[in-house]
Amino acid sequence: MSSFEIIGGQKLSGEITPQGAKNEALQVICACLLTSDKVTIHNIPNIRDVNKLIELLEAIGVAVSKSSPSSFTFQAIDIDFDYLQTREFREKAGSLRGSIMILGPMLARYGKGFVYIPGGDKIGRRRLDTHFLGLQKLGASFEYHQQEQQFTFTSSGLRGAYMLLDEASVTGTANILMAAVMAEGTTTIFNAACEPYISQLCLMLVSMGAKINGIGSNLLTITGVEQLHGCTHTLLADMIEVGSFIGMAAMTASEITIKNVNYPQLGLIPDVFKRMGIKIELRNDDIYVPAQEHYEVETFMDGSIMTIADAPWPGFTPDLISIVLVIATQAKGSVLIHQKMFESRLFFVDKLIDMGAKIILCDPHRATVIGLDHQYQLRAIRMSSPDIRAGVALLISALSAEGKSIIDNIEQIDRGYQEIDLRLQRLGANIRRFNG
Repeated sequence: MSSFEIIGGQKLSGEITPQGAKNEALQVICACLLTSDKVTIHNIPNIRDVNKLIELLEAIGVAVSKSSPSSFTFQAIDIDFDYLQTREFREKAGSLRGSIMILGPMLARYGKGFVYIPGGDKIGRRRLDTHFLGLQKLGASFEYHQQEQQFTFTSSGLRGAYMLLDEASVTGTANILMAAVMAEGTTTIFNAACEPYISQLCLMLVSMGAKINGIGSNLLTITGVEQLHGCTHTLLADMIEVGSFIGMAAMTASEITIKNVNYPQLGLIPDVFKRMGIKIELRNDDIYVPAQEHYEVETFMDGSIMTIADAPWPGFTPDLISIVLVIATQAKGSVLIHQKMFESRLFFVDKLIDMGAKIILCDPHRATVIGLDHQYQLRAIRMSSPDIRAGVALLISALSAEGKSIIDNIEQIDRGYQEIDLRLQRLGANIRRFNG
């Protein structure tokens, strides 16, 4: 078990480049299963979740080669379906939520697939119904084997269908989309997720020969094709890292430039941070955050307290709610944080309260934060990372706190942030990794 030791209260400075988008990587890597041709993907982040997915694909028979630290070529000529029913596969797939997205491509290409109840962050219920209902509409059937927690899917041939998704699930949309591109006829997906990750997946599939209309919207129309070919694809910058670095600059009153952010793909993210009083300058495709000793939260036009809530894209992404909550602790003013999509994501605030933050946890979904306006520093404590996003939020709080903080269970942070300690050291952070 690894931990971070952080000596906080020091200003940072310099430039930092966000990694490739984790959520996009998990989708487009699974899409390699749709063809026997070579697929090359650039800007893949070196993080636990992505590495585990690559290892999983290798284990089921995908040939993987690495041409640079962030560039991989995949070729799925033959899949070992016997391995898919082994205990080893169950353990590998069960530890990674992204493993669910191998199902759509396998059904499309082979007419069968096996998945297990996947793992991932413990942030509340994360249903698989959208995946399964959509695949059923395309003509797949499944059986659930309770003892093994295994789902066996089969299809005699997928056929296009109209569907209205019960929720705009990103991974659900991706799974259904990857199955539909090789289904017979036309598939219409209404209430599809429209995050940049899904748009990127669509663009990659089109470059492989798929026919998709409505890219970037919540209404996708897919005309099935008989086969797909290889392609080359480059991941976007990770917008969650971009938001995390903006929050880090604000909390530590530091001057930081975030390089190559793909600004048009950030949606509401910059605007939400501006509402928190954080100054942001766009310089070409870089975000410059000047050092601010104070930042004041806006109020609504009627004078009521600012509310920051998550929502499906193009709303504010739930993956940055933890970051916004942390930076609110040192703002001037008060904020109501409303986490609508996951009922356990705010439970890390007890650590912030122990550090001296003024937070009222109203219920599992809402927290009121009364900002300290940098008049009082947070106190250093020992804490544990409960999930990826809360872990980085706690890391940011530790960087701003007075004294030495310890964060345990940093494997959670490593699942989503590439060599975060080394990259922060280059900005001047006093952070070290140790075992114990």
